Amino acid sequence: MSRTNDFKDALINRTLQIGLWQSLGTAVTAEICAHSGFDWLLVDAEHGINDLRSVRDQLQVIDPSPSRSVVRISSVSVVEVKQMMDAGAQTILVPMVDTAEDAEQMVRAMRYPPEGIRGNGAGVVRVSNYGREDDYQATANGQACLLVQVETKTALGNLEDICSVDGVDGIFIGPADLASSLGYHDQPGSEVVEVAIQDAIKRITAAGKAAGILMADQERVKNYISLGATFVAVGSDVAILAQGASGRAAQYLGGAKEASKSQVY
Repeated sequence: MSRTNDFKDALINRTLQIGLWQSLGTAVTAEICAHSGFDWLLVDAEHGINDLRSVRDQLQVIDPSPSRSVVRISSVSVVEVKQMMDAGAQTILVPMVDTAEDAEQMVRAMRYPPEGIRGNGAGVVRVSNYGREDDYQATANGQACLLVQVETKTALGNLEDICSVDGVDGIFIGPADLASSLGYHDQPGSEVVEVAIQDAIKRITAAGKAAGILMADQERVKNYISLGATFVAVGSDVAILAQGASGRAAQYLGGAKEASKSQVY
């Protein structure tokens, strides 16, 4: 039987979920972060060095932990959805979803027929305990959780249509790419982008969907939560390591060591 997707249940109940990005591509850092108190960890296969095998390895250490896993694939890809779900993912984040048609395709990719088009390899893959769970296929559709990423001007124009797609569980805003799409390269904190983000959160929640975002600035995080955001990532493994290492070096080596400003959206 497919395991209960606690993250999906939390979104349905609008229970706040605080998460952390995983971009380093190792099970060791994922295991450390999985026991640090975060509700969810995002294993990122869009940016950084993660591939199918490293994602699988990280799911193996996150699954038994108190944290829940979310896997971001690289694009609107039916093939990647199938591969990541077979490796054990129940919740998928899809970047650059610009239209309702994109979202509908991903809904179907995550589900077995007749609701969808997911290929059946359940007998030989990790997610079904390599075929030992006889009823995995019968129960998997109900636990599938789809998050789509709105991060372009086009997507903002189609936001209500995307939200209306049955099977989309949450809408995630990508500040960095959204800033670029709006003409504010490397300025995700600009006033124009901030207004667009706040407006998007309001529109998403008004449409009855869960809203999410990645943001390291604590005051902005508090504001987004007050507006209704319910799944919020507050940093990344890369930034924690880079900033921590630079800060420690500065303590002992003297001079101003610039902490990394690394952020991934």
